[in-house]
Amino acid sequence: MAILLAQASDFRSARGASLPFASLDSAFGFTFDWAIPVGIARRAPSYTPAMTTLRAWVRAARPLAQGNIAPPIVFGAALACANEDRSLRLVMLALALAFGLLDHLLIVFTNDYADRDHDTDHRTFASGGSGVLQSGALKPPALRRAAWAMALALLALSTALAAFSFPWMLAAWLAACVLLVLYSLPPFAFSYRGGGELLQGLGVGVVLPLVGFYLQRGTLAIPTSDLIAGFLLAASGNIATALPDVQADRAADKRTLAVFIERRAAGMVASFLGATATVVFFARIASEETIGGIALGVAFIVFVGAGALGRRALAYVVMHGAATQLVWLGLAAHWLWS
Repeated sequence: MAILLAQASDFRSARGASLPFASLDSAFGFTFDWAIPVGIARRAPSYTPAMTTLRAWVRAARPLAQGNIAPPIVFGAALACANEDRSLRLVMLALALAFGLLDHLLIVFTNDYADRDHDTDHRTFASGGSGVLQSGALKPPALRRAAWAMALALLALSTALAAFSFPWMLAAWLAACVLLVLYSLPPFAFSYRGGGELLQGLGVGVVLPLVGFYLQRGTLAIPTSDLIAGFLLAASGNIATALPDVQADRAADKRTLAVFIERRAAGMVASFLGATATVVFFARIASEETIGGIALGVAFIVFVGAGALGRRALAYVVMHGAATQLVWLGLAAHWLWS
C-alpha cells in the first residue's frame, strides 16, 4: 500500500501540470485543501468600492426588519375587506407597503445613528444594530442624511396621498416621526430609559394596521379590539427581540424590560402578551370555522411553548417571530377568504 501511495505521489509530481486536477481524488468530488486545480489560486472575493458601499447600505437597511412592518399593513388592508362586498385594491396595498418601506428605512437609519456611541460588535440576525458605523463601512453623517431623506420621502408620499382623498396620511407620517423621536433620540430616547416596548406597540401594532386599513376603505373605523390586540402583539415582539442583547444593553445602560427583570421573566411576559393578543383576536372570529381560527390556535400554542425557552434567547426569538407572523398573516387570509 505504501508503495502504491508513493507511486501515486510521484505520478502527481511528474504529470500534475498536464492533469486538469492536481489529484485524482478531486476529480471524484473530494475537497481536500491540496486538491486544487493546477494554476488556480484560492483568493478572497474582491469588490469594487461601489459594490462595497452598496453592500454596506444593504446591511444598514436590515431587510429582515421588514418582517415587522409589512404583515401588520397587510393585516389592516385585509381587515378593510372583511364583511364587505369589495376586493383588495392592490394599488392601494402597494402604496401602503411603500409607506411601510420608507418608514422602515427611516427607523433603521435613525436607530443606527442614535446608537452610534453605544452599539458594540454583538448582534444577531434578529437583534442589535447593523454594525456599519462600528466597522467604518459608513460614516455617521451619511447615515444621518439618509434618515432625513427617508423622512422627506415619506412626507412626499403622505402629502401625495393626502391630495388624493386620504388626508389622514399626513397624520400617519407625523405619528411615525413622533414615535421614532420618542423611541430613539435625545432628550427622550425611551428605548434606553424604558418604555420602548410601548412605543413599538403603538407604531407597529396600531399605526401600520390603520394605514393599511385606511388606504383600502378611506375611513379609520377599525375595530378597537383589533387595535388593542395589535398593540399587545407588537409590544411583545419588541420584548422578544431584546432578549439576545441583555448583556450588551446592560453595558450600554439601556433599560429594556429584559435588563430590568432578567431574560427568562421578560420572555414569559412577551409570551403572555402574544398569547393574550391571540385570545382577543380569536374572540372576534370564534364563530367562524376558517383558517384564521386554526392559525390563532397554533400561534397560541407556540407563544406558550416559547415561554419555556426564555434562557435560549435566539430559539425564543425564532418561535415568537413565527407565531407573530402566523397571527398577522393568518388573520389576513381569514379576512380575505372567509
